[in-house]
Amino acid sequence: MMSETRPKQIHAFTDDALGDMDATALADAIDSGRVSATEAVEAALARAEKVDGVLNAIEFIDAKRARQRAGRIDAGLGGGRHDHPDAALRGVPSAFKDNVVVAGVPMTQGSEAMPRVSNRRSGKVVTQILGTGIVPIGTTTMPPFGWTATTERPGGNVTRNPWDTSRSSGGSSGGSAALVASGVVPIAHGNDGGGSIRIPAATCGLVGLKPTRGRLIIGESSAQMPVKIVTDSVLTRTVRDTVTFFEDAQRVHPARRLPPIDVTSHPGLTRPLRIGFMHDSPFAPPSDAPTRAAVDTALTMLGGLGHDIVDWQPTIPESFQQDFLDYWGFLAFNTVAGGKRLFHKDFDASKLDPLTLGLAQMGRRRLAHAPKFLARLQASGRVYRSQMASGPDVFVSPVLAHVAPEIGYLAGDLDYETHLERVLAYCAFTPLHNATGAPAISLPLGRTDDGLPVGVMISGQIGDENTLLRLALQIEAAHPFRRLDQVGEAAQGGVPNREEPGVVAAPNGA
Repeated sequence: MMSETRPKQIHAFTDDALGDMDATALADAIDSGRVSATEAVEAALARAEKVDGVLNAIEFIDAKRARQRAGRIDAGLGGGRHDHPDAALRGVPSAFKDNVVVAGVPMTQGSEAMPRVSNRRSGKVVTQILGTGIVPIGTTTMPPFGWTATTERPGGNVTRNPWDTSRSSGGSSGGSAALVASGVVPIAHGNDGGGSIRIPAATCGLVGLKPTRGRLIIGESSAQMPVKIVTDSVLTRTVRDTVTFFEDAQRVHPARRLPPIDVTSHPGLTRPLRIGFMHDSPFAPPSDAPTRAAVDTALTMLGGLGHDIVDWQPTIPESFQQDFLDYWGFLAFNTVAGGKRLFHKDFDASKLDPLTLGLAQMGRRRLAHAPKFLARLQASGRVYRSQMASGPDVFVSPVLAHVAPEIGYLAGDLDYETHLERVLAYCAFTPLHNATGAPAISLPLGRTDDGLPVGVMISGQIGDENTLLRLALQIEAAHPFRRLDQVGEAAQGGVPNREEPGVVAAPNGA
């Protein structure tokens, strides 16, 4: 392969219609007429063109539909059948992860096994999200079927972290995270079945809320799961954008079994919180030094804000990791064996990647254990509720056991055994919330010596996103989060700190 000079950091922030506004500010600018929806969409498309040759974060661009939707909004005609004149994010450019059904583009789940056939209509959760007024410019990259914690596919088809392009952007919502962190769009869809919102938020310096199960409509594929581990959400640069999104999404479709999110009208906490903490997972080696330091920094911040830090952490059954892994294999086995039925008649199992095949083989061997591991996972929510009822209001932990690895550490071509060993040691904190249905938020509270973001996770009571979001707002106000364009040379040109020539190029702009 030919060598190339790749920027170590890259962003698209510039003096255009998007500027450095978050989604809430941009929606207000569009509503007041200071910026048009068309100008915002054109700026997002131009930004995508500027950086995606390096980041490789966009799976399918949908410029024609985005321009049509924006034009209708500017003409006062509505952006489409899902549009509402009072939508909180009306006209804001965004993107959907490539594992939900979006009209006009294919859904490939990040896999070459999936056919490239455009969808005729959008699915339920996409319809709910469109109801908040966002204008999708396309879909974003992910690893095959979202099994892993990076966005790397076979053949070197990788999505890079804009904070350090030699590093992973996380997964499986890594394409969305890269677009938001680099400034292409201020908000983007993702979903989380084992950490896939919180992990890329942690590696890319973003806010990533994994909400309570049922907070948004459960997507079509998730609804068929015996344990509904996947929840949809968004990746943002500010806490208020996450608040804006969820408050408006519940206008579109209320989560009637959950208390409503009501943060904008009541943003402050009514009392100091009792906050537990943990540095290490019982299922992985001790967390690395930057990760432990990030947790300690967060605890110091929280103590300084008047909260009571207590020595408490959840008791997690010894069987939990194996149960979750067995369920992971169970889902992979169903994907491989039933791809034509689940996805499309042209599903081609011969093009599946090593991790999917390895998980499926493991899942087939463990099918006899399904009644036990499914029962334990289904009961985990009740156990979590009981522990939290007698424990703290929230607890703090790492998102990941170590900082974002270099590209290739979790490569799409890696053999199954090595990949699985590495991902289990990396992602040892996040799956608990997917099994229990509990909410957790990743906030960019730490950094490495060379400036790479390190996320910290705050976990809450089931159904109580209000406390998590109010606490996150308090933290952000006291200690504002960094944007990439505010860091070093990145503030001056968007393509800072070029590496020396000789970096090996990879296909697809990676």
